[in-house]
Amino acid sequence: MGQTLEEFNAYRKRMNERLLEEDQKILKRVFNLDTNAYLEGHLPVKTKELLGLGNSLVLRCDDCVKYHLQTCYELGISKEEVIEAMSISLVIGGTIVIPHLRRAVEFWDELSQANS
Repeated sequence: MGQTLEEFNAYRKRMNERLLEEDQKILKRVFNLDTNAYLEGHLPVKTKELLGLGNSLVLRCDDCVKYHLQTCYELGISKEEVIEAMSISLVIGGTIVIPHLRRAVEFWDELSQANS
């Protein structure tokens, strides 16, 4: 994978803080929008995270996939639910999504091992 779970989280935290130090209005607003989009609403948080995961796979953003997988894991979403959601992304995104699915499953395994 190249990065451990701890390295990924530390890098993400450090660089998000660094970006926000720039005190740039658009950056702050997009970060705020992203945070608020995943709050409980008409759709449950778990559904929103699965949607985020699926869209991240189709867009082929491995960092986003990792973020949403970790959040899904923390929310107690089952491996079976995650795999089913990711299979929908494969149908929508096509076979180009397969390498990202491999890395996603590898990351889920790492989450499971780190928390067992």
